[in-house]
Amino acid sequence: MICRLLFSVALLAARPAAIAQLAEAEARLKSAVGEVLAVADRTASRGALHESLRPVLRKHVSFETMTRRAVGPGWRQFTPAQQQQATQLFSTLIIRSYSSKFTPGEHPAITYKTAASPAAGRVDVPTITVYKGSRFSVNYRMEQEQGWKITDVVIEGVSLIANYRSQLDAQFKKGGANAVISSLTQSVSRSR
Repeated sequence: MICRLLFSVALLAARPAAIAQLAEAEARLKSAVGEVLAVADRTASRGALHESLRPVLRKHVSFETMTRRAVGPGWRQFTPAQQQQATQLFSTLIIRSYSSKFTPGEHPAITYKTAASPAAGRVDVPTITVYKGSRFSVNYRMEQEQGWKITDVVIEGVSLIANYRSQLDAQFKKGGANAVISSLTQSVSRSR
């Protein structure tokens, strides 16, 4: 009985901190989305958009974490130089893919749902996004990395990281780090 009471008191004491974390992560995401839309509004052409968005996305997205998770267990076998090269290529691929979805001057309507914390230092912020007449369920997975950063995006139940991991893991099994880097290089050159 006393243990249960102490547990309840500890839970109540921790709750304000957890609520503050959720609010902080959600505010960071809203700020990031606002910055992205502002850059998109100032950029006249789609071709220039990916370069204009790069600094904003690098500030709010942990491309290092995303790349490491997309590669999977083989990441530990990459040299530091290969990790850096893979991260650069992967971030370029993601930024180009993301920016190609935008039409300058057109904004999506985003409804933010109740954020949740599935684990310490991690927050999921679900949204409903309507863009060009289509409605999408988009969940932003954020983690505490020098502030809150996006570490995955799940669109209609499909994780960006899991999608790339199935591809990159297969490449790693075929030819190690060099095969992954070669595959990313080819994907980046096709995404121009």
